[in-house]
Amino acid sequence: MTSSEILPGEIRPRPVVGRLPRYAAGKPPVAVDGLASYKLSSNENPLPPLPAVLEAIANQQDFNRYPDPLSSKLRAALADFLDVPAEDIVTGAGSLGALNQLLATFAGQNDDGKADEVIYAWRSFEAYPISVGLAGAESVRIPLLNDGRHDLAAMAAAVTVRTRVILLCTPNNPTGPILTAAETEQFIQSVPADVVVVIDEAYQEFVRAGDAVDGIALYRRYPNVVVLRTFSKAHGLAGLRVGYSVSNPGLTQYLRVAATPFSVSQIAEQAAIVSLQNYPQVVERVQSIVDERDRVTAGLRELGWFVPEAQGNFVWLDLGANSAEFAELAEKQALSVRAFGAEGVRVSIGEPEANSRFLALCADYTKPPQRS
Repeated sequence: MTSSEILPGEIRPRPVVGRLPRYAAGKPPVAVDGLASYKLSSNENPLPPLPAVLEAIANQQDFNRYPDPLSSKLRAALADFLDVPAEDIVTGAGSLGALNQLLATFAGQNDDGKADEVIYAWRSFEAYPISVGLAGAESVRIPLLNDGRHDLAAMAAAVTVRTRVILLCTPNNPTGPILTAAETEQFIQSVPADVVVVIDEAYQEFVRAGDAVDGIALYRRYPNVVVLRTFSKAHGLAGLRVGYSVSNPGLTQYLRVAATPFSVSQIAEQAAIVSLQNYPQVVERVQSIVDERDRVTAGLRELGWFVPEAQGNFVWLDLGANSAEFAELAEKQALSVRAFGAEGVRVSIGEPEANSRFLALCADYTKPPQRS
């Protein structure tokens, strides 16, 4: 039944809902006889939380009480960790929850009936168009450059009087390249100071590029900058949903109004705190994933594949129309990967055996894409 065929009296969603894409979560791997199955489709950390974190989770008992709506203990721990005021931190259900709070605060439908504009690169994080649309704003998508990087010049040129928020994803999910400190600062200086610039750093801990942007450093200098970070990736807490934004008081005073009450449970808050307390162990685990990422990237390039700069915990294969075919071949090898239509395939860095099997699949694949 189409929207034009809805029966009288039938409950209808907001019109925007019918125009939004559905979020497609990474599928679990299919069981194949004789092969261990590996999920490489959701950019998850293949390692469990630290032992101390698991112990803290097991010892949590106060589930009959609501959590602290301000996540005060976690914000205090983050304040020490990042060397920022706790008042500048607003927690959310993952970095996506923090983003939704931000969009609800600064972008939507105005009193004159016109929608605000939110600019972001595309392809980028799949939830962006959904979150922007549900906030009531209009997406302005700027195509990536051929190497998978943001076209900052085109993004700056797209700013209008209706632009309220700009989303910068670094490293960019799903393609992998980072934004540099110099180009990001130049970009911020080129857009109006009343436009909120969001630096989404969900994969910040995996970055090894020396010239990469540091969102926290820019938030200190520019009142319109908001930084998004999460415990889902590096800390291995994706299932507990805890993230946060960092911004100046001129923005956080409004963000707290839109923040979802009790969005971070007490178990998630305590797990995040303990993980921060044991951060050297987190760094060791992250480095093991970075080492595997570099092994996979080098292996792909030796096989003749073009791979954009990979600075997250994933690699991007620019397979175009062959994306679905490749995903099906991976499935037959008990590997789940994430195909994005006819654009490409994102493959998360997983266990060493999974990564080696993925490289073997790429070695046997007959159509490695070439870049001119």
